[in-house]
Amino acid sequence: MTSISRATSVFRKNLFQGKTAIVTGGGTGIGKGITQELLYLGCKVMIASRKIDKLKSAADEIKRSFDFESENLQFVECNIRKEDQVKNMMQTTIERFGKIDFLVNNSGGQFYSPASNINSKGFNAVIETNLVGTFYCCKAAYDLYMKENGGCIVNIIANMFNGWPGMSHSGAARAGVDNLTKSLAVEWAPNGIRINSVAPGSSIFSDTAAANYGSSEIFDNQIPRIPAKRLGTVEEVSGVVCYLLSPAASFITGETVRIDGGQSLYSTSILWEVPG
Repeated sequence: MTSISRATSVFRKNLFQGKTAIVTGGGTGIGKGITQELLYLGCKVMIASRKIDKLKSAADEIKRSFDFESENLQFVECNIRKEDQVKNMMQTTIERFGKIDFLVNNSGGQFYSPASNINSKGFNAVIETNLVGTFYCCKAAYDLYMKENGGCIVNIIANMFNGWPGMSHSGAARAGVDNLTKSLAVEWAPNGIRINSVAPGSSIFSDTAAANYGSSEIFDNQIPRIPAKRLGTVEEVSGVVCYLLSPAASFITGETVRIDGGQSLYSTSILWEVPG
């Protein structure tokens, strides 16, 4: 099974004309889908990740996929675990585009493991990437632009609200981001900043995720546990992200939207079977 790459949107074309966004992890998977939809809507987008060669390749592919102003998509190397690199990402975006209207914190990572097999290095790496890195990005965007100019932030987390057996490190980090979202939404409201989170279920299929887990079987096995009886797509995530960035969500802040076809209501553990 492969994900469908599209450069369209349910929203009005050029809705985000004159806006600038940063999408971390914007060259693969869900991040790539968000990047493409933002570009279709007229937004200028800076994508960032740790590997500059993959960023360049992704940017070239996106530019070939549909017609838009090629200078509207740029990229910068950034490991979000490094605060100095995060600040450089923000400063580079301001230098090239003049502002930062939107920040989409999509970068993250984890590995499947029972908690009993996770060592301190592995646990800390996941916490530092998913929680600390997200904080660095939010704080740098606030300090360098949004404090004085306002803006909108969307954090991509995960559907970990009933625990996440087999992913306890990432579940803890994502839960931290959910709480961080709520806290910053209140603290930064006077600055004209809205901040929300999106929680895709593990039922969202992308080629990148399938490659990360070694096969698409882990996704296909979930279909019986999804009320919608199908997998979700990256485009179904990007549409919600763009809604939260749009004027239609101008009175929504501190919220988390689950995107899982009802899976979290039907089955709370999708990776873990309790032995009889």
